[in-house]
Amino acid sequence: MSSHGRDVRPHRVVVLALDGILPFELGIPHRIFGRPKDAEGRPLYEVVTCSIRPPGPVHTDADFAIMVEHGPETLATADTVVVPASYELGPVFEEGVLTDELAAALAHIRPGTRLASICTGVYVLAATGRLDGRPATTHWADAEHLQQLFPKIDVDPDVLFIDDGDILTSAGVAAGIDLCLHMVRRDHGTAVANDVARRTVVPPHRDGGQAQYIERPVPDPEQAGTTTARAWALGRLHEPIQLRDMAAQESLSVRTFTRRFREETGVSPGQWLTQQRVERARHLLESTDRSVDQVARDSGFGTAQSMRQHLQAALGVTPTAYRRTFRTGSGGTGTGERERHGGVGAPS
Repeated sequence: MSSHGRDVRPHRVVVLALDGILPFELGIPHRIFGRPKDAEGRPLYEVVTCSIRPPGPVHTDADFAIMVEHGPETLATADTVVVPASYELGPVFEEGVLTDELAAALAHIRPGTRLASICTGVYVLAATGRLDGRPATTHWADAEHLQQLFPKIDVDPDVLFIDDGDILTSAGVAAGIDLCLHMVRRDHGTAVANDVARRTVVPPHRDGGQAQYIERPVPDPEQAGTTTARAWALGRLHEPIQLRDMAAQESLSVRTFTRRFREETGVSPGQWLTQQRVERARHLLESTDRSVDQVARDSGFGTAQSMRQHLQAALGVTPTAYRRTFRTGSGGTGTGERERHGGVGAPS
């Protein structure tokens, strides 16, 4: 979806509001997709909310209802459909089957439409059979139940979200923000996604951890943390960084530093450094004309071959292909990569 000379309508995101919807998660797509604009200031997305019934009130899990002005036929106009979490899924959650009303609504979705779910919204996608044989995630507290109910799905309880091309699923609450930012990044590149993140006052990219939930996400105030070391490392990603040097920033032994780093971030220091270097490389490939060799040096990979291997592992594309897809201000249609992203999640 290029922003140069664009005279087509914005990418339409239709959010499906079901009874028992969580208001916070319902608002995430509107907040994230409602911000991006092209170089001429035109919206890159149009966000519309619909119900499975004619226009009218939809109950939430809070002490208020919301008035939804669009019915299920709106799903036929979607380029992307997002299904947020609901606490009133009934037979969908209990038996893995769609109600007649929900099935009739989902039948409006055109083939090729991108589908995404936040938290327990994945049960709706699973009940359609579209996730059979594919990876998916949900809130860690429901992952085992999802796997038992839908044994044909490869459920990963440890990641924030999974991008499987035309279907994306996420864990609970804040992971929905990560998922939507990822889709913006996939569609239009890092610069656009980072601008949305800044305006939303959230981290631009959470990626790479192996746990939605970690036992001690908030460091004990009486113990040294690892924040200073991380800031120190971010300022010199282009240089070789040794674990002992990071530990020294906190005056900790390597063993203690490594343990606390994993407790706070959900990943090892080495994994975290690789993630940050991948993000640095993505930014440089999008926003500069530096050669691939220079980007590799500036992002700390040292050689183009090393950077190529890491980008291929993380994104499924080469540096050259990534640069061709994403350039600042040009927009894009996404790399189509299949990714599993981890980190510290939050319960619904």
